[in-house]
Amino acid sequence: YTGGEFTTPLLRFAGDQLLLNVDTSSSGELRVEILDEQGKPIPNYTLNDCDLIHTANEISRVVKWNGSTDLKDLAGKPMRLRFVMRDADLYAFQFAERDNL
Repeated sequence: YTGGEFTTPLLRFAGDQLLLNVDTSSSGELRVEILDEQGKPIPNYTLNDCDLIHTANEISRVVKWNGSTDLKDLAGKPMRLRFVMRDADLYAFQFAERDNL
């Protein structure tokens, strides 16, 4: 219940949305931050910008930052994802094209 976090290795992606297979309890929560190559938060994609994911049990939950799901400006650039969660299970994440969902 105290929560935890992890950061992915450096990666590049194709697509314009981040999808999660996630299950949170009624009090659980999860946020995602996007970091640059040096591990610094990218403006507009910080933990504070991430819309809170809670009370969710979804296989394709789209992550939003300030209400937006659009990641096309970051596609192909090296970056890391930082997941911060409490009382939640994250089974998988993937990037996808909105038109292919």
